[in-house]
Amino acid sequence: MAMTGDYLAVFYSDKSGPQWQAWQAMSADERRARDAEGLAALAAWDTAHQDVIVYQGGPLGATKRVTADGIADVVNQLTVFVVVRAPSHHAAAQMFKDHPHCTIFPCHSVEVMPLLGPDS
Repeated sequence: MAMTGDYLAVFYSDKSGPQWQAWQAMSADERRARDAEGLAALAAWDTAHQDVIVYQGGPLGATKRVTADGIADVVNQLTVFVVVRAPSHHAAAQMFKDHPHCTIFPCHSVEVMPLLGPDS
C-alpha cells in the first residue's frame, strides 16, 4: 500500500500581471459570464477530487505582516488555498494542471508543498 501525504496548494495572482490586467479590462457583463463559467468549472473540479480534498480552503483576504517593528498592511500574491491528499508530491501537483483558477480566473500559478509534521 502506497503512503499518502497531505499537500497545501496555494494559488498566486500577480495583480500587476497580464492575467489580472485582462481580467480588470473586462466589462461587468464579461466578468459575470467568466465568473459563472469559472464557478461551474471549480464545482466540477471539486466533485472530481472530492475524495482527496482534505480541507476545502478558499479565497485569502487582506494581509497583515507582523515583525519586530510592529504590524503593517501588505499586499502579496497569495489568492486561494486548498489541502489535498495524494500518494506523492508530483501526484498532488498534477491535480492542479489546468485548474480553473489558472485557466479561467486570473491566477498565474499554483505552488504545491507537503504539509510536514511528526508523522512525515
